[in-house]
Amino acid sequence: MQSFRTELENPIVEQDIIDLEKKIRLFREGAITDEKFRSLRLARGIYGQRQPGVQMIRIKLPYGKMTLQQWHRITEISDEYATSNLHLTTRQDVQIHYVSLERTPEMWSKLEEDGITIREACGNTVRNVTASDRAGIDPEEPFDVSPYADAVFRYFLRNPVSQEMGRKIKISFSSSDKDTAWSFMHDFGMIPKVKIIDGKEVRGFKVLVGGGLGAQPFLAKVVYEFLETDLLIPYIENVLRVFDRYGERTSRNKARMKFLIQKIGMEEFERLIKEEYKAIKVKSVPIDADAWDATQPPATAPVPAYSIKDPKKYEAWKATNTFEQKQKGYFSAYVKITLGNISSSISRQLIEALRPVIADDVRVTANQGLLLKYISPANLPYVFSVLEEAGFANPGFDSIADITACPGTDTCNLGISSSTGIAKVLEEVITDEFPDLIYNKDIKIKISGCMNSCGQHGIASIGFHGSSMKSAGKVLPALQVLLGGGIVGDGVGRVADKVIKVPSRRGPDVLRSLLHDFEINGQENELFNEYYDRKGEKYFYELLKPLTDLTSLTAGDFVDWGQAQDYATAIGVGECAGVIIDLVATLLLEAEEKLELSSVAIVKGAYSDGIYHAYSSFVQGAKALLLGEAISGNTQIGILNDFDKYFVATGKFSFEPDFKSVVLQINANEPTESFAKTYFQQAQSFYNAAQAYRQKSSELVQA
Repeated sequence: MQSFRTELENPIVEQDIIDLEKKIRLFREGAITDEKFRSLRLARGIYGQRQPGVQMIRIKLPYGKMTLQQWHRITEISDEYATSNLHLTTRQDVQIHYVSLERTPEMWSKLEEDGITIREACGNTVRNVTASDRAGIDPEEPFDVSPYADAVFRYFLRNPVSQEMGRKIKISFSSSDKDTAWSFMHDFGMIPKVKIIDGKEVRGFKVLVGGGLGAQPFLAKVVYEFLETDLLIPYIENVLRVFDRYGERTSRNKARMKFLIQKIGMEEFERLIKEEYKAIKVKSVPIDADAWDATQPPATAPVPAYSIKDPKKYEAWKATNTFEQKQKGYFSAYVKITLGNISSSISRQLIEALRPVIADDVRVTANQGLLLKYISPANLPYVFSVLEEAGFANPGFDSIADITACPGTDTCNLGISSSTGIAKVLEEVITDEFPDLIYNKDIKIKISGCMNSCGQHGIASIGFHGSSMKSAGKVLPALQVLLGGGIVGDGVGRVADKVIKVPSRRGPDVLRSLLHDFEINGQENELFNEYYDRKGEKYFYELLKPLTDLTSLTAGDFVDWGQAQDYATAIGVGECAGVIIDLVATLLLEAEEKLELSSVAIVKGAYSDGIYHAYSSFVQGAKALLLGEAISGNTQIGILNDFDKYFVATGKFSFEPDFKSVVLQINANEPTESFAKTYFQQAQSFYNAAQAYRQKSSELVQA
């Protein structure tokens, strides 16, 4: 099994790029509305920035894996199309910024030459599938989860079930019970398990669903203590079909899967999942992990002459940034990338210098760093010297001094206050005032520019998110302080408590107060969250309360970190959900496009895909006619019910026994050729009738 097959081998990819170019042209000509076009480009990894006229491109790297050639390709792309900077994200993607919209098809085609995709990196889709960066080399893993993460990524890429859901879906695979991929905060979280069944070792996963952070964090629920690996993909597909049909679509803030489970309850949710089982294309997806193209050590080669400038720093780096793999005789080394930003020139410098001594498998980590694999012990000093020369040899990876932060107000539309500026200052506080804490990997600091938790502040020991405050009629940047979040293990997590809000400029004093108090009052070998639990939320509120006093503000308090002028709230329209304004003509056009896709799929023998496209056409057509009557449904199942109420019960349309039953045949039938063709014809007939009804209605209005 190849982990990164070049997508250009697939003509669908080439057509995808051509289609994007065509849609950009139609958009510029005014033939496609901005709202419709936003949905289309987001599904292709193209995200509007805070700065008008330019785009952020999100490059989708399943489980964070890059070959050295892929890494090199991304650097060239950033040089040619962006700002020569690579931004590593908390979901193991790479983002580049300030890209011209017209150049995105050409850029995409160049990425695809090395098997790199941007498809479904944004929008209401299955986002990047993440995994523990140590997968495959983790001494504590029951088995390598990489083949399974890769299979899930490929199965749902362009899958019609997951193209236009009410909201995004996030999936993670942890490598062990330590749960370093945070299964408890994902829509789907998997932890590998092994059971002995009939005398044989069987692989499976503990499966959790319905987790999420954002403004209202939810811990995921365990649905299986052990689900055999070949049943995992069918289960995920069943859940996605339910989410697509019953999930909220009008209120963006209530559209994640966690809210659907909260609304209907877990028992009903599981009942609906079972209803979908008959209709899915495959009931089992075996994954031959033994055929997996596993990472290989580099060939033995001499290293160039080198010197280490700071031997003491090397020892600290070796202690905090390296570990021995499960493959005896090899080590891995983490590279601490401040705020996830690394230039393309430094990247190329590292690629060429490290190529002889590391595996052709570099992982982007969930805390915005890099992991280098299969280093022989004798080559660790050389690796450090290369990183030292490039300015990336800082010790303290994943320690309190390794702060995670989203881009915040630098580029994001939703940013309220700076996250990158304050992160830099807090790291300086730790390295300058608490240098011994570079060895502390218990306390995690995470920062988001708003409440949406892209910086994962909701699961931090010490978290901050951007906010604002008012004083004497003026607005100043602020930080919401959260405490007590983190990983417990085996699918159990802690959501941080919101404790207090302070002016942003006092963020360093918040950190000083917390660390000094912990140093003085913490018990021997007590972890920070244990200390927090022992003292209680009120204790920390009182500890930090003096920092909320607004009577002593200075002019500098009204200037955000990294800025020169007074702060002003300027929140744009967020695009993570790909919200679109539904117009009747646009919806009918989408219904027609779904029919075309259905026809193509059926001709190719992809009957399940053809059926689902036909189902989508039914829904879009019904939604269009309801909107023409000023009736807007907020779920697909609601649209089916409303169509029966306003169009079938009133005699405007005739269905036996009703519209909902005809459409939901999708659940009652196996995806056979016979049913696919019959269902397509029914959808085609409905679309024709819907167009005729709308034409007649328009003529009556004009008359």
